[in-house]
Amino acid sequence: MITVIAVGKLKEKAYKDLVDEYVKRLSAYTKVEIIEVADETNQLEEAKVKKLEGERILKAIKKDSFTVLLDLRGRMLNSNELSLKIQEINTYHSSNITFIIGGSLGVSDEVYSRADYKWKLSDLTFPHNLVRVILLEQIYRSYKIMNNEPYHK
Repeated sequence: MITVIAVGKLKEKAYKDLVDEYVKRLSAYTKVEIIEVADETNQLEEAKVKKLEGERILKAIKKDSFTVLLDLRGRMLNSNELSLKIQEINTYHSSNITFIIGGSLGVSDEVYSRADYKWKLSDLTFPHNLVRVILLEQIYRSYKIMNNEPYHK
């Protein structure tokens, strides 16, 4: 099972439609759950925002889940490497993988410490809404690779 925990709600229909499309495609391979946790206003100090959002993220993680934090300090993987990583996690760690997309200020130290793996999606900066779409597309691509199925390159 794949779980995506993301801070904030998707508001734009175009993003929602793309997320729904990849969740539908992934359903042929695995169950997917999207958990949106509330974000905080930037009127609070940064540490307080991270703490409150972090508490919500940690509460949403299933106990037996292997967690992958999308993080700028993480390791970059190409699509084939991500596919192998997902296989490795499923084989040696857990059949439940949780991907965490933090808030605009990042994540608390507690969330960072809880992550079993830190993955840097790109050197580029993307809007959080788009990251959710890119993440799901890359997970879908990984399953296509695992199953030796064709997918556009």
